[in-house]
Amino acid sequence: MDYEKILSRKPYSLKKEEKSKLYGEWLAELTAYHRQHCELYNKFLIMLQIPEEVQSKEEKIPMLPVGLFKNMELKSVPCHMVNKTVTSSGTKEQKVSKIYLDADTATNQQKALANIGEDFFGASRLPLLIIDRLDVLKNRELFSARGAGILGFSIFSSRIGYALNQDMKLDLNGIEKFLNGCQENKILIFGFTYIIWEYFYEVLRQSGKKLNLKNAILVHGGGWKRLLEKSVSSGEFKKKIREVTGIENIHNYYGMAEQTGCIYMECSCGNFHASIYSDVIMRRPEDFSPCKIGEKGIIQVLSPLPYSYPGHSILTEDEGILLGEDDCPCGRLGKYFKVTGRIRQAQIRGCSDTYER
Repeated sequence: MDYEKILSRKPYSLKKEEKSKLYGEWLAELTAYHRQHCELYNKFLIMLQIPEEVQSKEEKIPMLPVGLFKNMELKSVPCHMVNKTVTSSGTKEQKVSKIYLDADTATNQQKALANIGEDFFGASRLPLLIIDRLDVLKNRELFSARGAGILGFSIFSSRIGYALNQDMKLDLNGIEKFLNGCQENKILIFGFTYIIWEYFYEVLRQSGKKLNLKNAILVHGGGWKRLLEKSVSSGEFKKKIREVTGIENIHNYYGMAEQTGCIYMECSCGNFHASIYSDVIMRRPEDFSPCKIGEKGIIQVLSPLPYSYPGHSILTEDEGILLGEDDCPCGRLGKYFKVTGRIRQAQIRGCSDTYER
């Protein structure tokens, strides 16, 4: 796999025909590699009676249910080469996925995130305000999805500030000190959706305090289950955040620990976009055949980047609708879609749900 060549391309530069051909080749190669280097993955393919010569078609690549990462140590490199383990989010009662990264896989995923971010935010590093607390990053060997997200977005920063103290209380003095001199310049704000709502927006709303962040870009993801329980839609979230901060440029994203770095950013039209580093297929639940555009199904995520673990083709526990390909009004090539929720009986987990009162 020529990762240097893959990562040298612009993230939204592939048209349907070329991407489908490349993904068939890339993912078939990875399937053969992981079959040879991960015993558990090989057993899984044998159980499913997957032939050794996998078809080089994207829709034919075997899928791993995302839940397997909670119950098995799936890695395709020797233990001594694993230098980082990313864990998915979950409550104390839930099992979490463990994703084993070697140095090259971690670097490639970080480069992919950087390229995606550059397309949305520009190439210049920006002051980064994180709506969270600093100690999320304490354990550098075992990252939660929340910590991995914070660390990942720190690559866009010229300097970093944290909006919450150790008790998850909003540090208004610290925020104002961080923002001093930034009001006329572009800044980046990152956090997980529920944490932003509960510990940032609600505190500002209840106190009557407003911040001047009209030049900021807000990026957020995860935790929608709790907001939907409060009848807070994506549109309502943006409206309320705008009321207390003045932020107009707000981007949600869809992503998961099992494919760190391959996030699906929301464009100005409100659609999630697959980049050259990732792709999606919606699957019908009754037979797992691919859905048509406009048809709701279970989301399968694919990426050529997972090399140290067999995470290149994963069936998620989320439902979504493919809206189109290569024709989003924002101008980005590739598939674009929306997420409609969790499949029934799926274990509820969200990146921001890892904070328990």
